[in-house]
Amino acid sequence: MSEFSNVTVVKKANIYFDGKVTSRTVIFADGTKKTLGVMLPGEYTFNTGAKELMEIQAGLLKLQLAGETTWRTIKGGEAFEVPANSSFTMQVKEVSDYICSFLP
Repeated sequence: MSEFSNVTVVKKANIYFDGKVTSRTVIFADGTKKTLGVMLPGEYTFNTGAKELMEIQAGLLKLQLAGETTWRTIKGGEAFEVPANSSFTMQVKEVSDYICSFLP
C-alpha cells in the first residue's frame, strides 16, 4: 500500500535528537496510530512503551535490540519488531524513511 486513506494527521511534529529524527503521527479510524518519519545518519536509542513494528521504507541502518550483543543490518523494504517496555539502538548509515506502528 503506497498511501493511507481516511486518517487524521497530528500537525505538531515529533522531533528527536536535535532534529535528526522527525516524524508525524497518523491516527486511523479504528484509533490505531502510526508515525511516519525520517532519520538522518547517526546513532539513536529509543525506549518503547507499546510493542512497535518498524518498517524501513528506504535507507540503511544497523539495529541492536535491548539485551542483544550483535547488530543486524536493516535496509529499505525490511521491518523489525520491538517489544513493549524495551529499547533499541539504531546506527543509521543512510537517510532512512520509516513507518512505526504501535501494536496492541
